[in-house]
Amino acid sequence: MPILEFIFIVIIVFFAVVLHECAHGFVAFKLGDPTAKLAGRLTLNPLKHIDPFGTVILPFSLLLLRFLGHNVFIFGWAKPVPVNFFRLRRPKRDMILVSLAGPLANISLAFMFALLLKIFPGREGFEILASGVYVNLLLAVFNLMPVPPLDGSRLIMGILPDRLAISFARLERYGILIVLVLVYLGLFDAVVYPLISLLAGLLGVNIR
Repeated sequence: MPILEFIFIVIIVFFAVVLHECAHGFVAFKLGDPTAKLAGRLTLNPLKHIDPFGTVILPFSLLLLRFLGHNVFIFGWAKPVPVNFFRLRRPKRDMILVSLAGPLANISLAFMFALLLKIFPGREGFEILASGVYVNLLLAVFNLMPVPPLDGSRLIMGILPDRLAISFARLERYGILIVLVLVYLGLFDAVVYPLISLLAGLLGVNIR
């Protein structure tokens, strides 16, 4: 992979992650919770969203392993935007809307990159634009998995009755460990990659 192409892909990854988090905070603000705004997190400045391990060390280590020929699932996370769900006007419903905001922002970006591929069908820059589709679909699909602390778990909590939602929320303290175990077992490979390929196909992009 040429170094310039790698730099562009890194920029795409950072922008996709930052927009994902900003979308959560922006929708929460519109629905009554100013926590993210007061914390200065409604910004596209990546420095405000970087988690040293989840945004830098882990994904770049996995990317290096894949570059060296190891078939590893590449994932990471940004510093979560703070949301106080109790300050939302309708906490149960609005929790779902706030949770969907990040993945929908990434799907919108994926659509934009797919559109650029149609407008500029030449091979030059194809890998970069295709990576824009892939990265954003990866963030959307991965985060919609119903595993705490991913966005999909918030959707589940918004749907479940209060007692079950509280019990489900208790799993969040073990969330990262659960995610790492599922990645190690290959369950995300079996679910996430086929969904990414399906969605990319619907956008007219062939991702192999």
